[in-house]
Amino acid sequence: MKSETAASAEEAGRSVHLGLLGRTPPFTKRQRRVFWIASTAGFFDQYDRALLSLALKQIQAGLKIAESHLGALLSVIRLGYLLALLMTPFADVFGRRRLLLYTIFGYTIFTGLIAIAPGERSFAAFEIIARAFAGAEAAIAMVIVAEEVDAANRGWTIGLLGAVSSVGYGLAAIVFAFINVIPYGWRGLYVIALVPLVLIIPLRRMLPESMRFEKEKLEGLRPVKIWQPLAQLYSAYPRRLIMMLSVAFLASMGGNVSGLMFPKFLQETHHWSPGNVSSLFLFGGALGILGSIVAGRMSDLYGRRVMGAAFMFLSPLLTIWMYTAPGWSIIPAWILEAFFDIASSTILAAYSAELFPTSYRSTAGSALAVAGTTGGALGLFLEGVLFNLTGSHARAICCLMVFWIIAPAIIWFFPETSGRELEEISPEANLI
Repeated sequence: MKSETAASAEEAGRSVHLGLLGRTPPFTKRQRRVFWIASTAGFFDQYDRALLSLALKQIQAGLKIAESHLGALLSVIRLGYLLALLMTPFADVFGRRRLLLYTIFGYTIFTGLIAIAPGERSFAAFEIIARAFAGAEAAIAMVIVAEEVDAANRGWTIGLLGAVSSVGYGLAAIVFAFINVIPYGWRGLYVIALVPLVLIIPLRRMLPESMRFEKEKLEGLRPVKIWQPLAQLYSAYPRRLIMMLSVAFLASMGGNVSGLMFPKFLQETHHWSPGNVSSLFLFGGALGILGSIVAGRMSDLYGRRVMGAAFMFLSPLLTIWMYTAPGWSIIPAWILEAFFDIASSTILAAYSAELFPTSYRSTAGSALAVAGTTGGALGLFLEGVLFNLTGSHARAICCLMVFWIIAPAIIWFFPETSGRELEEISPEANLI
């Protein structure tokens, strides 16, 4: 009788305390396994993203990239996420599990190749391909988690996923502090990104396929041709798609460039050392990533729409403060901006998994990344133009905040999704 009771409790799920990150939702054994594997995928993606931002000054010096070329280079690299849209439909056709493993492998290989890039063009090429795999990987991981957890805890879970994945940013901040002593400098930091290769074999055995995907496969609703998820995405829920892509595009026009340029801004304008920058991103970032958990919990309780609009409205205002704050007051400005930016990004990621049906949910997540990439690339290009006009990266970035401020007004028109089952929010188009 005791063993049956214990098994029943396990099936019902239990919560685990994660220290600073708080408690997990009441996961079953299967849900815990899926969550931690998805978190592993996001962890190394965040590590790579952080490296490009943190070590931008050193990469620029090592590859002899002209200041006037920097915005264009970063813009081109961001375009790598556009290629993710060519990969994610395979997850809707052949399954989430297989594609997640393939994207982890591809991302790891090309991120490792960045360490041996001989020049500016090869560096950009390897980064573009790595970003393509990373974008697909992040979209698929998000979908797997959203499809496996309970509706009442979906926002909480997605928020916690973002927080745990962001620990990869913390690792990058730690190793960046030693950039002047690690062999080969910034190149040595990219070698660490090869670690996920050793995880591929155990992940193949541990990661289950999404139950919702299996259900649609049995019911004959799964798309059988690669083009079908893309076609359905743009025809079934056009209003939802346009609103979501518009928010991601506008927010990224300001958000991406401000995040990428900030470590360089601290070192050149405020004369911070790499160790100072590392300390801010490590300790201040630990507070900032709590925005992901807070957003998840609050959006479950008070609604995605209200909390998403509020968090996203505050982010650009705090970015302006961050780039104009005098002295050490820049520290609370950055922490608060990181908190609200991460919070709003978490809610937008939840929407990308909730607003579209199972048969093309992975493709929808990738479309969000594509919109963010396009907006981010345009923002970086405009920053370069504005820098040439104003002579200041800070002034150029502050000018771009006008686009970011528009985005929360669009979120207000999103449908409410918190606490609702995915099939209720977004039934298959042929069932409507």
